[in-house]
Amino acid sequence: MVVGQHGAVQGPDPDLARGRQAYADAAWLDASAHLSRADEGAPLEPADLELLATASYMLGNDAVYAACLERAHHAYLSAGKTRRAARCAIWIGHNRLFRGDPVQANGWFARAHRVLGNEDCVEAGYLLIPQWLTEMDRGDFERGYATAVRAEGVAERFGDIDLAWLARDDQARALLNLGRVDQALRLVDEAMIAATSAELSPIVTGIVYCNTLAFCQDALEVAHAREWMLALLRWCDSQPAMVEHNGLCQVHRAEVLELGGAWSDALDAAELAAGRLDQGVLNQFAGGRARYRQGEIHRLRGDFEAAEQAFRAAGVRGYEPQPGLALLRLGQGDPASAAAAIRRALCETVQRLPRARLLPAFVQIMLAAGKLDDASSAAAELKEIARSQGTTVLRAQAAYATGAVALAADAPADALVALRLALGRWLRLAAPYEVARTRTLIALACRALADEDTAAMELDAALASFTAMGALPDVARLDALLFRRGRHGLTEREEEVLRLVAVGRSNRQIATTLMISEHTVARHVQNILAKVGASSRTAASVFAHKHGLV
Repeated sequence: MVVGQHGAVQGPDPDLARGRQAYADAAWLDASAHLSRADEGAPLEPADLELLATASYMLGNDAVYAACLERAHHAYLSAGKTRRAARCAIWIGHNRLFRGDPVQANGWFARAHRVLGNEDCVEAGYLLIPQWLTEMDRGDFERGYATAVRAEGVAERFGDIDLAWLARDDQARALLNLGRVDQALRLVDEAMIAATSAELSPIVTGIVYCNTLAFCQDALEVAHAREWMLALLRWCDSQPAMVEHNGLCQVHRAEVLELGGAWSDALDAAELAAGRLDQGVLNQFAGGRARYRQGEIHRLRGDFEAAEQAFRAAGVRGYEPQPGLALLRLGQGDPASAAAAIRRALCETVQRLPRARLLPAFVQIMLAAGKLDDASSAAAELKEIARSQGTTVLRAQAAYATGAVALAADAPADALVALRLALGRWLRLAAPYEVARTRTLIALACRALADEDTAAMELDAALASFTAMGALPDVARLDALLFRRGRHGLTEREEEVLRLVAVGRSNRQIATTLMISEHTVARHVQNILAKVGASSRTAASVFAHKHGLV
């Protein structure tokens, strides 16, 4: 109702009615505009302030969101509606928490506790959310899981579906980190049904979408991450005016596209997340992750200057730029700096899944730095994490690392067993860059076993993939390998052995110099004689001098 000229009572404010309808239609711009105009004419009732708060949240207007909730909180208190007042305080607390202001967040949570007293109500269940977040953030997933289960029980007693799925969602996070993957994924699948069926409120729908997708990505559960990314895109597309969740949506889209080899599309999605959608607390959080993804793609393409800038921008936004920055240093020819950086990052990381994200790069860098023992230990740890977690990506990474270490240890037959496992898993995941990397190592292992035909086929296939994706550093590396194949068919290690043979070293002396076994040296010598058509070590020495290999 509004009051017109001379005190005449008119019908309901048309802006208020239009704002409520726009809210129901998820037309957030219209809802915000109409409700704001209605509020200018006469202060909104607290329930309508909550509608305006939600519309502002979806548009990324965090300040308006919090201000409307605070007004609603005080209005509910004045009306004696303590539970509704407490709920507003709880959501303000969450907003402050995600904005990186734990002091104010705790203040609002404490106010909600005081307002509720000892009342047995669903809002008491909502106050368990900051508790389980704290427990899980410090790595206590068992306790965090138990707290989320308690909150789910409260939600079921009071019939609050929002709280129920917020609790179940974080139960899935805890279970993933505890290695109970099958149980976690059952919750993840059920959560998608709840999120896509419009059972949840708009804000909670967005939280469930983004959180679950992030949990799947962090656990390297790629198949579920792809499904959730597509569902989130459909949800975002249905609300073109929405801003708040689009940043996370695009950064997760970039991650999925990058794994699938669509690097240009991935860069576009990451730029959208990091640039034009830098509004709202969730998008600000996504910005650092988006810059990191850009850095990784630039690094793989060989644009090291752009990669450096992107990694630094990620760090400024509070996102750890490792392992990408360490791998960049390796690509720039500085293995010592790369090793120091990745070792520091791994030492600081204690939880299993975050360590699993660093270990593949650690293995690669340690092998490049000649630290075989460190690489072997890291590969063993990655294999154990993969065994307990059970995701295909982790198993593929572990098999690749095991194969790389075996190859470096002059055990090509063992390397092939692990690398063939890795190749099959990467093929199932449709991850062309990882497939090409694995084919490269398979080729090197085949060469070490004198199977040049298979080595050539694997190198050609890898080169075609790297070229198609624009992975210029890998293209250059394979060009060198293919060139070596054309020069007498000798591998790099075989050339090293031949040079030592040509200067009169015995197998035992060569083994000591190269730090490999005499058995391995003998196998290399046999391969060399066959490839250069020599009948003796003396003839091979003549060949080496004649062709400038000494």
